[in-house]
Amino acid sequence: MKELFAHLRGAIVATLILTVACCVVYPLVVYGIAQVAFPHKANGSLIVTQDGTVRGSELLGQNFTEAKYFHPRPSAAGNGYDAANSSGSNLGPTSQKLNDSLKDRIATYRTENALKETDPVPADAVTASGSGLDPHISLHNAQLQASRVAKARNLGADKMNALIQQNTDAADFGILGEPGVNVLRLNLALDNL
Repeated sequence: MKELFAHLRGAIVATLILTVACCVVYPLVVYGIAQVAFPHKANGSLIVTQDGTVRGSELLGQNFTEAKYFHPRPSAAGNGYDAANSSGSNLGPTSQKLNDSLKDRIATYRTENALKETDPVPADAVTASGSGLDPHISLHNAQLQASRVAKARNLGADKMNALIQQNTDAADFGILGEPGVNVLRLNLALDNL
């Protein structure tokens, strides 16, 4: 019986030590390092306006529908850009529902941006991302939307192209992926003009 209590006491002490180390010390160390080394990213990459209002996160897309704004990728997350319901549509290439929605999105995109029936439409303009919360669009997508936004805001093409370039994130490490335009940052820059 004495031996059983010795093993039990050892197991309880080991559990307490590991609980404190793994559930208290380690998270605090990681939190502290993140706050010192990457405070903006560690706190959600929030975009704060000059008056202190949080407008969103650089990491999460938002739905913009007015002509004076660049439009993000379509979202399949809940009721559109709902972070609590982040997901894709899970519709496959043989899905009639997917094909119908793509045809509708292509037609809408061409109409909104005054494109001809034969003009190609960027894939990211009509397909949702896997999370449904992608904050970026392709550079080509932004350039196709630029004339609509410039017309709605009475801006010149040079100013619009400069804003697009300022809000374009380069490929990771210069080689991974394609450059992407952060829609929220770009639309906020437009509002700040």
